[in-house]
Amino acid sequence: MKYRALILIVLVFAFDALAGEAKSLLKRVPAKAKARINPMADSPDASRAGRKLFVRECGGCHGPHGEGIGKAPALVSAPLSGLSDGTLFWVLRNGSLWRGMPSFAHLPEPERWQIVTYVQSLRSNN
Repeated sequence: MKYRALILIVLVFAFDALAGEAKSLLKRVPAKAKARINPMADSPDASRAGRKLFVRECGGCHGPHGEGIGKAPALVSAPLSGLSDGTLFWVLRNGSLWRGMPSFAHLPEPERWQIVTYVQSLRSNN
């Protein structure tokens, strides 16, 4: 009986630590990644291509306009609206399994930048 209680306590602390790790996703973004510059920023063509990719890859959770659906956060409102291009790119690359967001590393780098360009265009329209 004591072992079961001990195992339960260990599991509770482990889960709490992992949940805390998930909450700190944005705190884990390296400074070098945050500072990356989007080579497609301000490109209408990149934004249009990014819209198609976003709807296909991200829209099911974040909504077609980044408004957020269910537990997926809105990308066009605070606190996520002020994220740098590099931060968005890093999150797309790495995902957050604890938050239910997969990695999009399977997409070529230019397509991920197109998604970032589209998300930033949504923010500038709000």
